[in-house]
Amino acid sequence: MKKSFILLFALCSIVVANAQKNKREEGIKLGIKGGLNVANLMGDVEDVAIRTSIHAGLVAEIIVNDKFSIQPELLYSGQGASVTSDGGGRLKIDYIILPVLAKFPIAKSLSLEAGPQVGFLVSGKYKTNDSNEKIDNIKTIDFGLDAGLDYELKNGVFFQARYNLGLSDLGYLGDNNRASNAVIQFSIGKLF
Repeated sequence: MKKSFILLFALCSIVVANAQKNKREEGIKLGIKGGLNVANLMGDVEDVAIRTSIHAGLVAEIIVNDKFSIQPELLYSGQGASVTSDGGGRLKIDYIILPVLAKFPIAKSLSLEAGPQVGFLVSGKYKTNDSNEKIDNIKTIDFGLDAGLDYELKNGVFFQARYNLGLSDLGYLGDNNRASNAVIQFSIGKLF
């Protein structure tokens, strides 16, 4: 698994370096972002509360025209939930996520963004004060829809608030129950 992520990171670095070279001609901005995740589970789950974690990674903005751009991202995202029953604990579900968003300016420096997201499972663990157990039956691919707002300063620094609605059943509750991700993200980043 680590070799796959190293290969993915190396490939993305090459793509970013090549795109950075040609960005002025093609209308492409590249950058980095990171921030806070406020995650929970929805569906047939009880005794869960929010889990705070982080997200971080690479972002690109492909400018189609002055009214529309496409924003693909490659991010690490810590998701899951806090468990409030049986002494408590944390369900830590970590992904590499690939959102591809349509971005529409709605006011000066403010844009609406929305689109699909796919997540690839990195790890799933249930952690308590006494143990750190791996969860084997979480599905490895997670689909969702993202929507949010983006505010960009003239120097390329941007701020985002986004909601991710999970569409996939995580699978760990069995066939008769469903659980899916629900994540609010607050980000800060820089486009170059």
